[in-house]
Amino acid sequence: MIEQILIWLIKNSVIYGGMLGTAAYMTLAERKVSAWMQYRIGPNRVGPFGLLQPLADGVKFIFKESVVPDGANKWLFRFAPMIAALPAMMTIAVIPVGGAVEMFGVRTNLSIADVDVGILYLLAIGSMGVYGIILGGWASNSKYSLLGGLRASAQMISYELSMILSILAVVALAGSLDLRQIVEAQRADGVWNVVRQPLAFLLFVIATFAETNRHPFDFAECEPELVGGFHTEYSSMKFALFFIGEYSAMIVMASLTTTLFLGGWTVPFVPDAHWSLEVAAFLAKTSFFLFLFLWVRWTLPRFRFDQLMRLGWKVMLPAALANLLVTGAMVAF
Repeated sequence: MIEQILIWLIKNSVIYGGMLGTAAYMTLAERKVSAWMQYRIGPNRVGPFGLLQPLADGVKFIFKESVVPDGANKWLFRFAPMIAALPAMMTIAVIPVGGAVEMFGVRTNLSIADVDVGILYLLAIGSMGVYGIILGGWASNSKYSLLGGLRASAQMISYELSMILSILAVVALAGSLDLRQIVEAQRADGVWNVVRQPLAFLLFVIATFAETNRHPFDFAECEPELVGGFHTEYSSMKFALFFIGEYSAMIVMASLTTTLFLGGWTVPFVPDAHWSLEVAAFLAKTSFFLFLFLWVRWTLPRFRFDQLMRLGWKVMLPAALANLLVTGAMVAF
């Protein structure tokens, strides 16, 4: 019993600590990648190569004055950033980062929790993050913030349908809602789902950009039009919580893409790899998608809002439905 508690504490500490640390350093990576693409240096004053810049930002947010606008709903204004940040931190619990490993004489899987309906858990908890954005926009008593919150809700409804349908195609192939079983099915077949479901992969990746409010779908903040959108009136740690939620959601989506389509922790051509190599493979695949988030932001222009809606409802949704129909026919016959 004591060994199981220790194992649970170690896994929680490593996974959540790694997630929060990665979210913090994604802010540095964002600025470094943008500087690299624009032939600049980026942050380089705090620590060697600017590596302590996220710590300096954290200290700044802690000591910054917390301002609540006149006329704002004070309770919801303070509560909204927590609602935005918590779902992403909760969903990482069911994503497996590796196979099984022996700790203190007990064999355990490298995930915080193994849930038979992991996909349903991810969709149910992950979709709650948008409520933090909506409530933050409404509670700020600002027209810019309110418009940002409304845009986020419309965007979530439009693209979550396509994302769910692309996931269902993978579920149909694996015959399970368990993320670990989906990875094992790819290992057993020797073919990753990105090869068997290229259209679902493309639709899912596009939907992840929209679900995380990342460029070119960042209409919830959209600085040229809405100043900062839903977080216009936020400062100090409440502002930081919104960005912790955004970067945590990016980590979850990158991990989920790796799990569903790139074989999770499996190593190509090494079926019986050591657990450390499996974890390294999972982190490398996830890092690629995190870089893709940054790359796209500094490469593509933002859509117009009507183009966003048209793409979601008239292109992606019919394509996802057709892909699921074809997948169902293949599985059945």
